[in-house]
Amino acid sequence: MEPKHYPNWRDIVVYSEHPQPQIIEENPKYKSVILGLEAGAKIPPHAEGPAIFHFLEGTGRVMVAEKTYSIQSGSTVIVPDGAARGIEAETRLAILAVRVL
Repeated sequence: MEPKHYPNWRDIVVYSEHPQPQIIEENPKYKSVILGLEAGAKIPPHAEGPAIFHFLEGTGRVMVAEKTYSIQSGSTVIVPDGAARGIEAETRLAILAVRVL
């Protein structure tokens, strides 16, 4: 794999009411995306493999299993394998997400 450099995530993110993840890396071990949500947008709870979400911009809530976390720019949430997770944007959100495959 060749190194990749993204000077500014703002050049990649697409803000939407419905997630439009922009893939920045995908291989047999993991998938990494940058996605944007408009204020009020939601990703309903759903179960998947382990994941890491780092919030680049905005405020909102992340639901993991039975817990809800308030998030803001700079927050990181690590989700265990099989746990249901959902996101609600209070303001416009930008997220760097890595899902282990």
